[in-house]
Amino acid sequence: MTIKNGFAFLAFISFNIHILAQQSAIYTNSSVKYLKAITLFNNQQYLAAQSLFSEVKSDTDDMSLESDCSYYIANCAVRLNQQNADNLVEDFVENYPTSPKRNTAFVDVADYYFANGKYAYARKWYDKVDVYSLDRKEKSKYYFNNGYAAFTVKQYKDAKKYLSRVEHSKEYGYQAKYYIGYMAYEGDDYNEANQYFDQVSDQERYKEKLSYYQADLNFKLGNFEKAIDLAKARLKEGDRTEVSELSKIIGESYFNLEQYPEAIPYLKAYKGKKGKWNNTDYYQLGYAYYKQQEYYRAISEFNKIIDGKNSIAQNAYYHLGESYIELDKKQEALNAFRNASEMDFDLKIQEDAWLNYAKISYEIGNPYQPALQVLAAYLDKYPKSVNKSEVEMLLIDSYITSKNYKEALEILKGKNSFENKVAYQKVAFYRGLELYNEANFLEANNLFDASLKEPRDDKFTARATFWKAETNYNLTNYDDALIGFKQFKQQLVATQTPEFENIDYHIAYTYFKLKNYEKAAQHFDIYLVTNRTDEVRKNDAYLRMGDAYFVSSNYSKAIEAYNHAIDLNAIESDYAFFQKALSAGYIGEDSKKISELESFISKYKDSKLRDDAMYELGNTYVKMNHTEKAMRIYDRLNSDYKMSSFVPKALLRQGLVYYNASQNEQALTKFKKVANDFENTPEAVQAVSTARLIYIDLGRVNDYANWVKTLSYVDVTDADLDNATYEAAEKQYLDNNTNKAITQFNTYLNEFPKGLHALQSHFYLAQLYYKKGLSENAAPHYQYVVDASRSEFSEEALSRLSQFYLESKSWERAIPLLIRLENESKAPQNVVFAQSNLMKAYYQLEQFSESVVYAEKVLVSPKIDNKIKGDAHIIIARSAMKTGDEVKAKAAYADVETVATGETAAEALYFNAYFKHKEAEYEASNETVQKLAKDFSGYKYYSAKGLVLMAKNFYALQDAFQATYILESVIENFSDFKDVITEAKEELSKIKAEESKTNASIQTEEN
Repeated sequence: MTIKNGFAFLAFISFNIHILAQQSAIYTNSSVKYLKAITLFNNQQYLAAQSLFSEVKSDTDDMSLESDCSYYIANCAVRLNQQNADNLVEDFVENYPTSPKRNTAFVDVADYYFANGKYAYARKWYDKVDVYSLDRKEKSKYYFNNGYAAFTVKQYKDAKKYLSRVEHSKEYGYQAKYYIGYMAYEGDDYNEANQYFDQVSDQERYKEKLSYYQADLNFKLGNFEKAIDLAKARLKEGDRTEVSELSKIIGESYFNLEQYPEAIPYLKAYKGKKGKWNNTDYYQLGYAYYKQQEYYRAISEFNKIIDGKNSIAQNAYYHLGESYIELDKKQEALNAFRNASEMDFDLKIQEDAWLNYAKISYEIGNPYQPALQVLAAYLDKYPKSVNKSEVEMLLIDSYITSKNYKEALEILKGKNSFENKVAYQKVAFYRGLELYNEANFLEANNLFDASLKEPRDDKFTARATFWKAETNYNLTNYDDALIGFKQFKQQLVATQTPEFENIDYHIAYTYFKLKNYEKAAQHFDIYLVTNRTDEVRKNDAYLRMGDAYFVSSNYSKAIEAYNHAIDLNAIESDYAFFQKALSAGYIGEDSKKISELESFISKYKDSKLRDDAMYELGNTYVKMNHTEKAMRIYDRLNSDYKMSSFVPKALLRQGLVYYNASQNEQALTKFKKVANDFENTPEAVQAVSTARLIYIDLGRVNDYANWVKTLSYVDVTDADLDNATYEAAEKQYLDNNTNKAITQFNTYLNEFPKGLHALQSHFYLAQLYYKKGLSENAAPHYQYVVDASRSEFSEEALSRLSQFYLESKSWERAIPLLIRLENESKAPQNVVFAQSNLMKAYYQLEQFSESVVYAEKVLVSPKIDNKIKGDAHIIIARSAMKTGDEVKAKAAYADVETVATGETAAEALYFNAYFKHKEAEYEASNETVQKLAKDFSGYKYYSAKGLVLMAKNFYALQDAFQATYILESVIENFSDFKDVITEAKEELSKIKAEESKTNASIQTEEN
């Protein structure tokens, strides 16, 4: 390093020795060439010199001259960087072992490589040198050069060994001490480094570098004030990189001295390694801001700490949580404390973070796991915590407020304290209510029973009594329902519950189902006296009260009730009007009945009862001997309502009118039409029977026999046996002997598959199987009724058969049945059933436009509950999303929120957050996701999707910690939802790739 012309000097000495040894041959030709080659060598014309040395070597017989030529040839090869240079040197040493230039050759080659900066090559040759053959000066140079070469190739052990031998050298000492000090510095032996650096600090050549190293050394030795002084002294003279590193030393020194205001500007001035900070850098600046109560700035640094898995990260996340709390950002704080609580580097921080995590989970909800579980887990982990009583109270209260009743019940099992039993009563009740709303009545009934077994709170005991009765009503256990409703009404606190307002309405309906019409009417009347607000239920009460009086033959009171319903002008006013007309006929006011039926037909042109009214009007005309009017209205019915079940009845009536007027041919025409077009119906059977009488009267028995043969369902010879077999089965049915009735009806159908009563038998058999829960057995019998001509059984069969196909997800088979039910049904509830399930079936088949059409039909129906409304809105919303119409979807989901419960409500809330995110309302979107987590934590799929959305919001708000932590938590906790996991992984990868551009601590697939 310090001797650059060493080879020239050695060559000069070698040359002189050679001259003295060869004086006797100085004038020989070889000598002349040899001297010329030496001259060329000294003038660095190595190629020409090498050529001449080669000539001399080949011409001479002098072994000494030959040896010297070999030495120079190899030396030239080294300087010419020839490929065989090393081999030539090795050959020289091997071929001339007694040459005095042997050791010199090793030194020469090593020094040459050293001088040209090829330190690894230099070390190879220095290792071959016999150091003991060198003089004192040569040894010092050898030790320094070999030590320095070892230093440059980071072989610090060897470097220190050789440099230590010249650290007291006048020529090499300062350099050796500097490098030994530097190696101690790199090896974190700061005391030794400081010792050596102090010995060379007065050397101008090292001052520049030493000022930084000594500042850093004092920092690492904990001499922070001295580190600050040294670093500040160097700041003005340093280059950009050095200023950055010195700023870091000053900033960290102030940080360690807890002088945070002074630390901040220097920590900020640090530029990082290769332009990147690491997690520790962000932590120190963040903590300095935190100590200054500059929480927004603290957060902006802490939340850049990603992938932190050490004590610094735990500390950072804990203080990040505290900073968020100071700014009332509880959702963000929850994530930070959760992360800190999952690390065990500092157990005190872990416990305190877990407590904060649990308390915030209680306050705002927890999207990862129920707050109940967090609180319970805290108590399990820290049973002796000073915060135990506080957390226990939160746990008990959270059973109710979390609304995650299913998981709350699991946690409450086996807990016997009074507070837990109080909570269990309420949670069991609310879970029962959830199941009731999902139409899971059997499970709901069990939960209401469980609630009633812990009668701690009178109000909840009363409410559970009511809903158990309501559940029994839906299970058709009407006797038990009536007892329950009455028990509820008798409880003192019942009046303080929301259920009390309509209790008489429910009691009335139960009496109605039990066919105790007098009591039903009485309680409908009581309800109507007290009800002043619910117009829909009020209208329904008048209708059912009218029906109760009607069935009890108290037609005057029935008319009065129906009039009240008509005056309200609400739903089913057409039904009330029609029933009022019928009632007039039953009290002998046929003229009034006629006028009201005529008025009905004119007024209610779209009514489902219009064909009923025409049929009744025709019958009343017949009764009043207005046969021409009767025949005209029957014809109108047959023409306007070809699919009506009253068509065969009207045709039969027309046939009877002709028969009674002795117009036998006209009568036969009508009877034959009924028998041929409506086979197997009761009207067809009667038509055949009456036609038989006419043929007998006309003496045309053969014509009758020939005609009857064309009817597959009539077998004259077996008619008596047919009737007897059917009647036996029907008796068992009417006596509620289900199993015997099933056997008898099957017997009948086996013997008379096309018998006179085949239609009734198939229908009753289907009903019996359905009652026993054997829907698959019932289906083919309902199918028979559906395929037959329209009858009084058609509507029920369509409803039940379509329901069977819906439950088995046979959408294509359900749809045509539902369409028929919609068009043919007289009952509004069946129309709603058909339309609501058509919208669902079309949606399942991805026929979204048809699905939306039916959803909109459902929504204009006046008599639907909130659940069906919610279903309709959700179908519209989902269909709009599927077809890319997000504007329509947004409006529909907003409607869903107003009526939906359970999972549908969770879905609507998620999309509320989704649309806010799309509109860059990130904070508002996060608030909605937070509400989703608190109110609907039981619906994990939407919790997971909401979290991914929240992560995107946070990243848009430049909070990388929240974004990455949430995404990693989703990936860890929601593995059941593959689509959500895929989205989370993709988003996490994008964020980490972006953040790794400025944070060296982040691990990505690339690094």
